[in-house]
Amino acid sequence: MRFEHLIEINSPRAAVQMAVPAFTREQLWRGLMIRVRFPQRFPNGPESCEVMQTGPELVSRVLHFGPHVLHDEVHIIPGERLQFTPRPHGESTPIRLTVAIEEPQAGQMVLRFLYEAVAELSQEEALYSGYRHSAWLHNDRDMVSTLRQWLEQGELGTVGH
Repeated sequence: MRFEHLIEINSPRAAVQMAVPAFTREQLWRGLMIRVRFPQRFPNGPESCEVMQTGPELVSRVLHFGPHVLHDEVHIIPGERLQFTPRPHGESTPIRLTVAIEEPQAGQMVLRFLYEAVAELSQEEALYSGYRHSAWLHNDRDMVSTLRQWLEQGELGTVGH
């Protein structure tokens, strides 16, 4: 199972630039790192997050969603990419998420979200893939919306234009 989508962060179109403050790459990265270390600050995030091990290229976490506990590792390529890999839990197939910052052309910045099953999905899990894709897309849009709010509030550093 593989699901991939893009969300445009900065647009080269002048009308969009006037309506939405532009992120610098550093501001966007700062926001993504908040998602790594404090995911409970985002919509649909866990109730709490314990960082068990941290380094410049790896963060091991324990995420608490009510009675459910998820262990994962986040592999980091600073300023470029995050890869969230959950440990197997229950009978569900773990899904790895990679989030990458891309700049396809001058004035444009996008986030690429790639969801990949780390093993074969069961037939039952495969039936729900469409629902998962929709939920992931909604969650990623909510995350970007939250980052935009923080940018406007100055939480990610000076607003650029």
